[in-house]
Amino acid sequence: MSDVNLQITARGPRAEAEAAADAIDADPRLEASAYSILEEDEARGVWRIDAYPTSDEEAEALVGVLAARPALQVASHTLADADWLAMALSGLPPVRAGRFFVFGAHDRGRIPANAVGLRIEAGAAFGTGHHGTTLGCLVAFDALLKAERFGRVLDVGTGTGVLAIAAARTGSGRVVGTDIDAVSVRIARENAGLNRARAAFVRADGLKHRGVARDAPYDLVFANILARPLVRLAPAIRGALKPGGVAILSGLLRGQQRFVAAAYLARGFRLRRRILRDAWATLVLERR
Repeated sequence: MSDVNLQITARGPRAEAEAAADAIDADPRLEASAYSILEEDEARGVWRIDAYPTSDEEAEALVGVLAARPALQVASHTLADADWLAMALSGLPPVRAGRFFVFGAHDRGRIPANAVGLRIEAGAAFGTGHHGTTLGCLVAFDALLKAERFGRVLDVGTGTGVLAIAAARTGSGRVVGTDIDAVSVRIARENAGLNRARAAFVRADGLKHRGVARDAPYDLVFANILARPLVRLAPAIRGALKPGGVAILSGLLRGQQRFVAAAYLARGFRLRRRILRDAWATLVLERR
């Protein structure tokens, strides 16, 4: 895997695709795996999973999990050494999510007059606004801003930094983004510069990092990661939020809502809203 880029694709009925996605989330070998699930053909009821392993071991585990669902057709494709991700994203259309307009350099002239433009360039980090989880977070944040303001914002698993940048561009005075991936932190900083957004980004695993803890408690915490890490971080996110603070959680499939929500309701949160996009869910919770 060191000299190639591999994409593993599985196609089949929605129930089988979602079950396979649940199995990936539940497999400790695949905790950090990057994959997406989407509806490919509505008329035929075909859903697709795309996974991008970073090692031979991860590729073997992914194929094993996907192939265990007999109704899924699994295939692997070697990607060219070129910057395939940048080339793929360069053709993506801009995204409108409430007041937010997420775009790349090729769409700089298309920002609506009444929109908050967020220029997010293609790169090896998650979060261009097109995925149902990122879109759900932006829609949830836009709705909250109609009645509330958030002075201190934390973005856990920041990826491209799009959510942190959205907060900084709409008046949050102190914004911190974290990611376990150094490349994502670099890309987030670059995107913040492109957007003239005042946000700090730190490489951190968890919320005990000094760059995170020193600005707590936060008024709002974004966490667009995966279901099991969301559950594991529930005590830390509660501790990072002030009473009455809001958590916007995503990265979870519709079938994982109860599993994630239960971990937070048990710690004194109340569910304010759910947003469903494609196969994905976004939860808006308030710390009591």
